[in-house]
Amino acid sequence: MNWQWQGFAQLSGADLYAVLAARAQVFVLEQKCLYLDIDGLDPVAQHLLGWGMVDGRRCLAAYLRCLPPGAKFTEITLGRVLTTSANRGVGVGRELMDNGIAYAQQQHPGHKIRISAQAYLERFYAGFGFEAVSAPYDDDGILHIDMLRG
Repeated sequence: MNWQWQGFAQLSGADLYAVLAARAQVFVLEQKCLYLDIDGLDPVAQHLLGWGMVDGRRCLAAYLRCLPPGAKFTEITLGRVLTTSANRGVGVGRELMDNGIAYAQQQHPGHKIRISAQAYLERFYAGFGFEAVSAPYDDDGILHIDMLRG
């Protein structure tokens, strides 16, 4: 995996296209959630892109965005967390979260990290030190919970 952090202005057109295509594939098509993915927060986020190789081509395998404290919540927010279908179950998601948490802590020391997690992934995120801070709630037809990491 080749991991790359970039601000919105540093994303090439091709990289941004890969990000938006992966987000649409995972969140809209696979999870059948009709929502406005382009929510105005990408320009203030740092974007973590995980690249792999498929048939000699560089392909986006994993992605998340990191919002600074105050952009969405008072805490740092990690969101739009995804691994593409071809890269699930092989540890890429764990690498993604490790990189995201390390970056968030380095850039904003002393701040908590908030995620809105799909409820079925609560144990996965608990393995990174996140604790549930809300009851499950429906978000576009999928149960979610808010989780914090101190």
